[in-house]
Amino acid sequence: MIRLLRVFGIVAVVLGLTLVGVWGGLAIWFRAPLPEVARLVVSGFWGLGSVATMIAYFGPFRWRTMGLFALFFAGLVVWWNTFQPPETGNWATDVSRQVTGDIDENILTLTNVREFEWRTNTDFTEQWTTRTYDLDRLTSVDMFLSYWAGPEMAHFILSFGFSDGQFLAWSVEVRREVDGGFSPVADFFKENTLVIVAASEQDVVGVRSNVRGEDVQLFRLNARPEQARALLEEYVSEANALARVPQWYNSVTTNCTTVVFKMMKAIGNGYRFDWRIIANGYLPDYGYDQGALNTTIPLGDLRALGRIAPRALAIGLNPQFSNAIRLGVPTPN
Repeated sequence: MIRLLRVFGIVAVVLGLTLVGVWGGLAIWFRAPLPEVARLVVSGFWGLGSVATMIAYFGPFRWRTMGLFALFFAGLVVWWNTFQPPETGNWATDVSRQVTGDIDENILTLTNVREFEWRTNTDFTEQWTTRTYDLDRLTSVDMFLSYWAGPEMAHFILSFGFSDGQFLAWSVEVRREVDGGFSPVADFFKENTLVIVAASEQDVVGVRSNVRGEDVQLFRLNARPEQARALLEEYVSEANALARVPQWYNSVTTNCTTVVFKMMKAIGNGYRFDWRIIANGYLPDYGYDQGALNTTIPLGDLRALGRIAPRALAIGLNPQFSNAIRLGVPTPN
């Protein structure tokens, strides 16, 4: 038993030093305010330091070496925590404004709702509007998944439907700067901030299906009116909070899916954490298992019927877009 515990201890130390070495090296590479060559050298030295500490662990100076490395790591953590998300920046046009909202009894008023007219990914007419919605007329919640990098990863959009024909889509996105981009690795290291976008479906969904050519799939959710309203109100609350205090976007902990999962937990939804929340391309499988989708037909058929591209391209980006893309998509049980 003592030998087994010793082996586990060695494995834990080696794994811990490996993770610290990789994380520290990447943190220095992405965030150190140094020229590229200098960043490469410093991050390389950090990696070598972690390897040297690992080797020293098996020698007579293990505790002295590990103590020294721990001091350097503490300094790295202090330096890392000095990076705070900026409140202003040269943001790309489509993420330049953060939506905010106000609820007066049953009337929701949103400022900076995005309603762009997209022709290409770089050619569009910018339009931000103020919209009002009667929460008593909230009738549906739908999930869009836009697949852009294989079956594992997708962009998540949640849309609320109202009996007066309005649809309000919410998208949690990277607030990149002009000429900036999205990198899952870089955004794990405080590269970009977070923005919550409220938009028309022909904007935030249509740009993905009709302009970027992504595989967009629509799933109708089984949500009671009180659940739908609570989730929508939580979106508004999160958007207002983000307008006051910016946050970093994180590819794992704070992204388009995890933020919504946190909201669902905040309103008392019983869904538990699942690996498919991270590999969110499999969210329909998770929703199917939880009974959140129509379970009277196979999931494969739900996916096929929910692919909106043929209908979206046929109708085009116009006010009939939302109704057209829902034709033939099964409603909840």
